Amino acid sequence: MGKVFTHVTMSLDGYVADPDDHFAELFDWYGAGEVSVPSGNEDIAFQVDEASAEALRDLTGNVGALVAGRRLFDIAHGWNDAHPCGAPVVVVTHNTPADAERWPRTTFASGVEAAIAEARKIAGGKDITIASANIIQQALDLDLVDEVRVSLVPVLFGEGVPHFTKLDRGHLLLEDPTVIQGRRALHLTYPVRR
Repeated sequence: MGKVFTHVTMSLDGYVADPDDHFAELFDWYGAGEVSVPSGNEDIAFQVDEASAEALRDLTGNVGALVAGRRLFDIAHGWNDAHPCGAPVVVVTHNTPADAERWPRTTFASGVEAAIAEARKIAGGKDITIASANIIQQALDLDLVDEVRVSLVPVLFGEGVPHFTKLDRGHLLLEDPTVIQGRRALHLTYPVRR
């Protein structure tokens, strides 16, 4: 069975978006190099340095499903039903859109546990990635995450949408990270200590 990992690109001061939900400079690393990494969305291209290409391939190479929150899904306009990771998407929501058939590669689930269970069925033994800060928080509280991955970028937002907030279950211990130094991003992978 594949692992469940989280991934976000985060500012040095811990934000995944500015107060207006803009990502601004967070994704500069996706265009900071000469190595082309294929995307599952023809409208999105990755041109990264060699180290970031290794990290990006590791993030997307074995992903069978992606779990996201409704807010991110709406901001991204459903990625036009083609998330860059190339996998089907499971959206955690309490209100399935009336026009849900517009996104045939997207499943809508009520609650994080149900979304992860659905993602496991879809992934067929491949990895599952979680890409929304609030959903990550809930999955960590439910002990559903195997690895926490962060692409840390050299920008300070000062305010915005935080990646981590208070964990309901208290402290969560992680193992020492695997570190990949890329151009415009430091890619960190922390296994969750069990």
